[in-house]
Amino acid sequence: MPKFAANLSMMFNEVPFLDRFAAARDAGFAGVEYLFPYDFPAEALEQRLRDNRLENVLFNLPPGDWSAGERGITCIPGREEEFRAGVAKAVHYARALTTVRVHAMAGILPAGANPAEVHATYIGNLKYAAAEFAKYGITLLIEPINTRDMPGFFLNTQAQAYAVLEEVKAPNLKMQMDLYHMQIMEGDLEIKLRKYAARCGHVQIAGVPQRHEPDTGEVRYAYLFDVLDEIGYEGWVGCEYRPAGKTVDGLGWFQGRVTAA
Repeated sequence: MPKFAANLSMMFNEVPFLDRFAAARDAGFAGVEYLFPYDFPAEALEQRLRDNRLENVLFNLPPGDWSAGERGITCIPGREEEFRAGVAKAVHYARALTTVRVHAMAGILPAGANPAEVHATYIGNLKYAAAEFAKYGITLLIEPINTRDMPGFFLNTQAQAYAVLEEVKAPNLKMQMDLYHMQIMEGDLEIKLRKYAARCGHVQIAGVPQRHEPDTGEVRYAYLFDVLDEIGYEGWVGCEYRPAGKTVDGLGWFQGRVTAA
């Protein structure tokens, strides 16, 4: 059975962020992930992880101006220095939190941008980030995201992500396979999990189409959890969903599947 990490950006929103670590542990999770750690000193987050015996399995690079609608800057020409500063910041947090996976959001295509320049920027930034993270044993992840939730996002399918991995040729660059986004964009979940198993560095789940608990909607996750076992996936499954009500009231799918790190 896979091991599950609570996404603290979406789950346990009934309490302030720093209190969500204890809430996740009390609910039976051994790992946590979240979008960004940067609003808090690394030392404060490390203390919460240690106090609650939790592993921080994933967070994202700085995304640019999130409040203005930016969703990553990896592909955006002219922002390379900002991207590199973000890599340094992420390295600092990852080392303090003993986090070994960091996701670089590709970004939304700038209006009127030259596609070849955008692609070259994306590849160049990933090569730089992968090399920096490799110094510290950190895996860099890229994630296709559906265009319904994020119109204009640069990376949308598993095939695109795989082609990027082949072009960058960095051993520590992997695919973050979010089954919610995958189902919306392309479906065929089992086949893609099997096809890209060797290049998969992280899996995320949510019910489709409303992004609620994974036992709601059109995807049969109980079956896919067995597939992950069958293909030998040993990583974490991030629970990146928005609870339909109180988080603990929707954890019926999780009961009996608690796997410690």
